[in-house]
Amino acid sequence: MTAELVRGQNHPLSQARLEIRISAGTPIVAVAALGDENGRIHGEEWVAHPGAPAQPGLEVPRQAAADHRLAVDLDAVPEAVHRVSVLLALPVGGTGPVRFGAVAAPFVAVTGLDGGEVASYTITGLEAESAVVALELYRRQGAWKVRAVGQGYAGGLAELLADQQLSQAHQLAGSINDAVSQGLARSVQAPPPRTADGDRSRQAAAPALGPDQGGTAPQPGPVPPVSPYGGQTPGGPGQPAPQPPPYPGSAPDPDAVTQPSAPTVGGPIDYSHPRRQNAAPPPPPPTSPPAAPGQPAQPVAGDATGWSMEERLYNQVWGMFEDLARTTAAYRSAVDFAESRMDKELEQVLSDPRSRIGGQGDAAREAARARHAQLVAQAREALDRDLAQLAAEADVVEPALPPAYARWDNPAWHAYRVPMEIPMALRLGDLHLPEADRIRIPMLVRLPLERGLWIDSGPAGSSDGSFTDSHAMSRLAMETAVAHAARLLAVYPAGEFTVHVIDPAGSGAQPLAPLVQTGVLAAPPALGAAGVADVLGRLTQRVDLVQMAVRGGAADSLPPGFDTSQQLLIVNDFPHGFDDRAVNQLRYLADEGPAFGVHLMMVADREQSSGYGPLLDPLWRSLLRLTPVADDHLADPWVGHAWTYEPSLVPPGSQVLQQVLSQVATARTKFT
Repeated sequence: MTAELVRGQNHPLSQARLEIRISAGTPIVAVAALGDENGRIHGEEWVAHPGAPAQPGLEVPRQAAADHRLAVDLDAVPEAVHRVSVLLALPVGGTGPVRFGAVAAPFVAVTGLDGGEVASYTITGLEAESAVVALELYRRQGAWKVRAVGQGYAGGLAELLADQQLSQAHQLAGSINDAVSQGLARSVQAPPPRTADGDRSRQAAAPALGPDQGGTAPQPGPVPPVSPYGGQTPGGPGQPAPQPPPYPGSAPDPDAVTQPSAPTVGGPIDYSHPRRQNAAPPPPPPTSPPAAPGQPAQPVAGDATGWSMEERLYNQVWGMFEDLARTTAAYRSAVDFAESRMDKELEQVLSDPRSRIGGQGDAAREAARARHAQLVAQAREALDRDLAQLAAEADVVEPALPPAYARWDNPAWHAYRVPMEIPMALRLGDLHLPEADRIRIPMLVRLPLERGLWIDSGPAGSSDGSFTDSHAMSRLAMETAVAHAARLLAVYPAGEFTVHVIDPAGSGAQPLAPLVQTGVLAAPPALGAAGVADVLGRLTQRVDLVQMAVRGGAADSLPPGFDTSQQLLIVNDFPHGFDDRAVNQLRYLADEGPAFGVHLMMVADREQSSGYGPLLDPLWRSLLRLTPVADDHLADPWVGHAWTYEPSLVPPGSQVLQQVLSQVATARTKFT
């Protein structure tokens, strides 16, 4: 039976190999520290953190996420270790909350390898703290126990680690924060929050999985995660324990010890995510007859909450993103569990001398492999069923998307008209996972852009290494930037979006031709060092002026004729033509510009700017890295899958880009 701990309470542990599952309402950092009998951390090598995720007996996630799984093997920790502390912290330097009092109380559970929950603890009472010792596993008289701690620190990880008597506390805290910042820089924008009123529950028959994949008791946290294989309302009576996906990070760890998601037997699949919220928008109107009993509901475009069809489609797309992430996580978890179980059974066979004689050992090994194949087949069957339902929904949703959300080959662009209002979001490409290669989820980012874009023109931008020609990659990167800029120009009302281009060497002349020839640029592309200085100087001055006006409460006192439109600066061939002053201005625009209407799009190879050293590292981390070819470099903010990104490019030979830009230029002439 699960022990629900309160602060200071302890509970014995009967297993050495454990998982610690963490759920929070916002991305947090998970760290595990080894301590001696006095709780002292002897050095940085005693701490497992995103920058060094594996230590003896420990493995932690590689980035900040809302759901975490930590692997612990108490038999593998050094003999000098008497305490394993689980530390949680809010990421620093981002746009998220800075104190635990502003988020839902974190929930921590200790489970065995069979998925059974041993003890759980909801960390309540936190206010100004930004880091907390959640719980500790400690050795007492040869036996291990778990204790709920809940000790918070307003000074963050540095203060927490210093209190654990670590001499390099501040340096290690800085290293952890840097590692987390690099992970957040790769993250896809988080889906919009919605309540259960806006959840879409698509019905289908659930697989009757075997007892090896049975669930455990419910987790009583305030916002517990839920497996997509749960058939009832999350956290309801009799529900199995939530099963988070594998460790978040740059890529799933194939060696991680994980358990299967906990399915129900014979119930409907609930694709809902527990943290979807909407305060007021009405549910979508019924547009199709209800499905027959036992049959999956027919997908409908706009089947989500929202005040308008645009908002409903936006919410539906992100719902599909969550559904694909969760169902894939459950499949990976089930496969990992099957492999872990088979390894354990084979190890038991080999450790028994009696099984080495005759055919008894061979029979046991065959039985273990057969059980493994059965579990994997059941998991794949469930995944295929869920993917078929998602694919059917994608087939319905994609043709119904408005231009801002649609691919360039969508007929919506052929009926394009310059809009009168700014849309909610913009499509920058597609996302998919290797288990579901045929399903493409639109990558939507909210408008106005909250961070700049970096189109990586380096050869590393191709995950399969197929692009080795640097000139071809640079050209394709610039074409990608032009496609993104054209889409931004097209979705804004006439005169409300302005594009500037810096092309010091003139190498982007051919890809830039659609923007130049249609006359949608504010001025011809700036050339040479003088052009770089002129454009950066004007945009920097603009940010300063708007910043002073807004912060001084005098936003209506800008100079007469001041252009209030959103500004986009495209920089090609960086760092050619840039001196130290220009580099500092560029960093300033990247940091301060988005909040005051100036956005940055870099087309650059990071290796070519390596001469500046670590000076530019904050610049790259502040931008959302995109590639001109398919690459699996993006991670979602709460599950941690490595998603393959594909840019939204104009089909070869299509004239849609010129047609759209011509309409934008005509509308701008009428507007002025």
